[in-house]
Order: sequence, then structure tokens, then C-alpha cells
Amino acid sequence: MAGIINPGSEGFQKLFFGQEEIVIPVHAAIEAACAAHPTADVFINFIHQLCILGWMYSSTLHPSGGSYESFHQHCLFVLVLFKLVSIYSVVASSMAALKQPTIKVVAIIAEGVPESDTKQLIAYARANNKVVIGPATVGGIQAGAFKIGDTAGTIDNIIQCKLYRPGSVGIAIGGDVFPGSTLSDQIFRFNNIPQIKMMVVLGELGGRDEYSLVEALKQGKVNKHVVAWVSGTCARFFKSEVQFGHTGAKSGGEMESAQAKNQALMDAGAIVPTSFEALESAIKETFEKLVEEGKVSPIKEVTHPQIPEDLSSAIKSEKVRAPTHIISTISDDIGEEPCYAGVPMSSIIEQGLGVGDVISLLWFKRSLPRYCTKFIEICVMMCADHGPCVSGAHNTIVTERSGKYLVSSLVSGLLTIGPRFGGAIDDAARYFKDACDRNLTPYEFVEGMKKKGIRVPGIGHKIKSRDNRDKRVELLQKFARSNFPSVKYMEYAVRVETYTLSKANNLVLNVDGAIRSLFLDLLAGSGMFTKQEIYEIVHIGYLNGLFVLARSIGLIGHTFDQKRLKQPLYRHPWEDVLYTK
Repeated sequence: MAGIINPGSEGFQKLFFGQEEIVIPVHAAIEAACAAHPTADVFINFIHQLCILGWMYSSTLHPSGGSYESFHQHCLFVLVLFKLVSIYSVVASSMAALKQPTIKVVAIIAEGVPESDTKQLIAYARANNKVVIGPATVGGIQAGAFKIGDTAGTIDNIIQCKLYRPGSVGIAIGGDVFPGSTLSDQIFRFNNIPQIKMMVVLGELGGRDEYSLVEALKQGKVNKHVVAWVSGTCARFFKSEVQFGHTGAKSGGEMESAQAKNQALMDAGAIVPTSFEALESAIKETFEKLVEEGKVSPIKEVTHPQIPEDLSSAIKSEKVRAPTHIISTISDDIGEEPCYAGVPMSSIIEQGLGVGDVISLLWFKRSLPRYCTKFIEICVMMCADHGPCVSGAHNTIVTERSGKYLVSSLVSGLLTIGPRFGGAIDDAARYFKDACDRNLTPYEFVEGMKKKGIRVPGIGHKIKSRDNRDKRVELLQKFARSNFPSVKYMEYAVRVETYTLSKANNLVLNVDGAIRSLFLDLLAGSGMFTKQEIYEIVHIGYLNGLFVLARSIGLIGHTFDQKRLKQPLYRHPWEDVLYTK
């Protein structure tokens, strides 16, 4: 296989060749594929991708040892159209392939191609000395070399039929009324191949193509043994006309019946069994006669390579077990719909749950009470943005104005989150929880932090003060007092604030400190978390995650705002810089 054509995409397709994985180039257009692979002269138009996979699997049976390089010596180089296509695009793509100078054969797997379109394809191919196999061919196989389409069935069937040994070529011309190449076309080709000593023909009722073989046999144009059978003999038992499988498999009169064609073939010298069940015996007897005459030497048995079983099927059949590489306990998408912590998406929507509930499921792996999820949503709303001058927003704006896209602009802002911007929430939770749990007085806590050289996180503001309180802090405290069963940590933070305000007017409880203390109350007061779980949540950094989530909303907003305003490249004003030597 030289290449795959998948309209609209390009790159490479990974496939297994025995135990080895190989890559086949993928092209977006027929013209590009033909230019890239000038030695490829066969174009196979597939209606679905399973045919391609089946072909690649079967190639592992090659007796040469199964190497990809050695397989090239035995295989036609082909281009494959690899897409779910309608019958109309089948026609267009097939005609486009025929018009390429390097393509000599087009095999059409698709069924249901309109007869008028098929006639156009056939006429163009014959006028340009090219061959169309199909439409509605199930493919072809060269035993011991390769197969295309569904011909010869599954890997197990190929092995049981010993088609892994070198042998002759078999092709299905398709069952439509107007096949691209006829039965006699292929018979004459096979008759001229010295290695072929006998031919097996399987026809069907309807049409008169078999009579061209009858005439060829009578005229001596075919000088090799022909074993033939025309299926559809049961049609005479039906009172009305019945179509058997394909468009062409419908008798148009006595002459097109299976019985008439079988009799004509027999009279012309073909070996015709008495029934389809006897076809196998007829083939075997003819072959054994050729061996006795010295015209055929039986192929020696070869040991075919073992076909590796796909890991997924081996695991399903409990033949092997394989370790997983990723563990996920918060969501899955292996069922009919995505689930968050085991809760189906449809249930989330039907219950009217909100963003806070989704955070509850994905972060905490449980459904928290509504007052908890409402508090989470309030925190996200309050922390969504703090104007264009804070470091995160500033970085986002500068990055967007340099021409970057959304993700780059967002990330540049998020990267500023740290101990001085947003990251203090986690530290505040750790320190305040430890102090409150140890029953330290505000004096002991603050002065102890001072001795360690650590500023008390969650306390202090550049703008807000005792007389100019942060409205966000007041709203959070009001909500908690009305809804939380306990506000132990918040009350402790208020007592600490009282002490720090005695030292400086701006050492007020800021929004980071308010969120920190109330988040601790949420965890402790809800009754849904153990002490160990609370410890892990605080030390893992959930509070910082809440700030990252919230601030992302604002940073995205700033990105869109700058794009909407079509702002130019940002350059910091020189008068805002102190230049020193």
C-alpha cells in the first residue's frame, strides 16, 4: 500500500504489520497522492475502512517471514481512498483517479452506484486503456501475497483455507448489471498467465456474461481447465421474480437462469458440478488430475507466522492482563454519556445543577449541599476579575496585544499567580487552620508569625482599611452566617483582624482571607469530610485552584476585550520608568 487518500486530512495512519507497527502516508487529494507515489498504479475505492484494516492484517500471513520490506516484493503498489463516502462521491473520486496518468486500475468496493454513472466510468476506462473492477466488488486476493476488500473472509478463514501459501489471483468483478470489467476479461487475462493451470468461475443468475466464456471455450480461446458454477438454481422454486443480493442477480428470462447457464458451460467443456455443494469436489478432482499429468506441482506446506491478537480483544477474552497507565476517579466517558463522579451528565442537567455542583463532583468526588456549592459559585464570581492593572490581567493584555491567541494570553496571565497574587489563599488556610485548631490567641498567632519572618496571609490591603471595608468580604460573611452550620474559622479570622487593626489601619481581612476561613468552615461544618480529607484538601491546593478557575474568567474577558477594541502592540511608556546608571 503506497498511500491512503482521506479527503480533508493528511499525515500518517498507523497500522499493524504482524507484530510491527508501520505508518502509511495519508493525503488529502487524489492528485497529491499520485504525485507523491508515481509508481502506484492501482486505486481502490473503499466504502468503509474495515476493508483496509482487513487487508493489512492479512498481509501478516506472508510466508517470507512477515517483514514489511520483503512484503513489498510481492505486492502491488496501490492508493486507497479511505473515507465514508456517498455513492455520488464514489463516482467522482473514481473518475478523478482514472484521469491520473499513473493509475491503470480502479477497483470500486462501493455498492449501489447508479448504472448511468457506471457506464461513463467503463467508457472512459476503455477509451484510455484502463481497467475498472467493480462496482460492488468484494475485492481480490493473491494467495501468499495480499488481499483487498473482504475477499477470503477473516484471518481465521484465510489460515484454514491455507491461502497464506503462494498461489494464483482471484478477483470478484462485482454483482452489478454493468461491471467495469467482465467475466471474460478476467478469464482471458488468467488464461495468458503461464503459472495458472486451472480456473474456477462462480457466476450468478441474471445477465449473459457467462455466455462469452461459453463461446471462448467452444472456439478454443481458453485452453485451460475451467471449473464453473452459476448460483441461483433455487430461483425456479419462487412463484414471482426475486432479486438475489445484487442489482444484477435477477433473472431476465430462461436464458439468464442459473440452470441454463450451467448447462451451456457444461456443453462447452467446462467442468460443472451437479450442485454448489459438489463444487469443492470438482475443484479437488481437477487439481489432482493436473498433478497426475505433471502440469502442477503441489505447493509445499509452510509455517505461517503467528498472528498476534490485538490487546483489546485478548483482554476481553481474559487471555492476558495489562496494567493501566492513568487512574481517573472523577469522571469517565466509557458509557453512553459522560459521568462526573459517577453522576450521568443528563442527571446533572435534569436536576438543574450549577457550576458549583460540577466543581463539587469533579474536585471533591461528592455532591455537596446546595449552600456549599452556592458558596463556591459566589467565590468564583467575586474573584473573576479585579481590573486591568493587577499583574495577571496586565500580562494577559500585553500578550494579546502582541498578536497571540487566547490560550497564550490566558496562560501568560495565569503564570503570575503565586504567593503575591492569589496563591496566598492556600497559605492562609494552612496557617489559620493550624492556629485555630491549636487554640492560639490572635496575639500568639500574629506574633509567632512575626518571629518567623512571615507576613500573616489573608490580612492587609493596599486600598481597603478599617473605614473602607471590602464589600466582597462583607457579602461572604453575611452569606456564611445565614447558611453555614458553623463559622468557627471565620470568627477566628475576625478576632485576628481585630488584633492586626490595632497595629495598622490597613491590616484588614481581605477577600483571600475571607475565602480561606469560610472554605475551612465549609469543609468542617458540612460533615462530609474526614479530618484527613480536610488536611489533604488544604495542602493539595484546592483553594488556589478556586482562584485560578475564577480568575481565568476575567483573563479570558480581557483577551476578548482587547481583540474587540483592536488594540495595537503594547509598549510601556518611558516616562513610567526610572532610568538610572
